[in-house]
Amino acid sequence: MIWDELTSLDFEVIDRKVPVLLVMSATEQHGPHLPLATDRLIGEHFAHSLHKKIPNDVIVLPAMSIGCSDHHMDFMGSLTLSHMTFMNHVEDTVRSVIHHGFTNIILLNSHGGNQAVGQVLVEKLGNTYPGVQIVMATWWKLGSPELGMLNEGGAMSTGHAGEFETSLMLLIAPHLVRTDTYEKGKHSKTHPWAEGDMLHPPKIALYRSMMEMTSNGVFGDPAHASKTKGLEITELVLENLQRIVLDLKDTK
Repeated sequence: MIWDELTSLDFEVIDRKVPVLLVMSATEQHGPHLPLATDRLIGEHFAHSLHKKIPNDVIVLPAMSIGCSDHHMDFMGSLTLSHMTFMNHVEDTVRSVIHHGFTNIILLNSHGGNQAVGQVLVEKLGNTYPGVQIVMATWWKLGSPELGMLNEGGAMSTGHAGEFETSLMLLIAPHLVRTDTYEKGKHSKTHPWAEGDMLHPPKIALYRSMMEMTSNGVFGDPAHASKTKGLEITELVLENLQRIVLDLKDTK
C-alpha cells in the first residue's frame, strides 16, 4: 500500500501491525556521472520494489528527499537540512503515523550522512513509544556480507557514487547515468586510518567534508558498475528487507 494513495476510509480496515516504511534519502552531488537524486531514487526503488512483492504487508510513506548533507555543500546543487531539522521532520512524521495506531515503523536509509542521526531517532522514538517497534535499516548494511561477493573493484570501490550506487542507477534510471564521465574517486590519503567504504566502514570517526575526502565527489570506482549487478544488489537487499517486514508484522 502507498500511504498517500489511500483514502481516509481505506485506513479504517488496515491492520495496524502492518509495517510503515519511510525512506530517508538526500539530494546531493554524486560526482560527474550521477544525478543529485541518486539517493532518493535508490531508496524509493527498494521501497516500491518491496511493495510490488508484498503489497498488502507494507505501507510506503512519501520519501524524505533531503537529508543531512552539510559535508557535500562544497559541490554545486547539493541541498541539506540541519541535523535538528532532519530529526524533527522524521520524528513528526513518525508521530503522525503512531497517532493513527500503527505499531511497526521502518526507517529505510539510503544516505550515509543520515546514519548517525537515524540511530539517535531509533533510540529516542523507541523510548518515547515503548509499544511501537522502531527499526532503521541502511540498504548496504541489509545486503552484507553477501554484497561483498559482488564487489569487483576491491577495497574503497563501493563508496559514494562508486560501484554499487552506479550499478543501481544503471538499473533504475539508466538515462540519468553519464557513462562517458566516469571517474575513479580522487581520494585524499591524509588519514588512511579514517578511510572506508560501504562494506568496510572506518573504525575511527573523523569529520571531513566530502571534498576533503575526494576532490571529484566520487568515493570509489564506478567502472565496475553494471545493470546486472544492480539487479543482484536489489535481490539481496529485498530478501533481507522483506524478512524484516514480515517478522515485524507477525510479532504478537
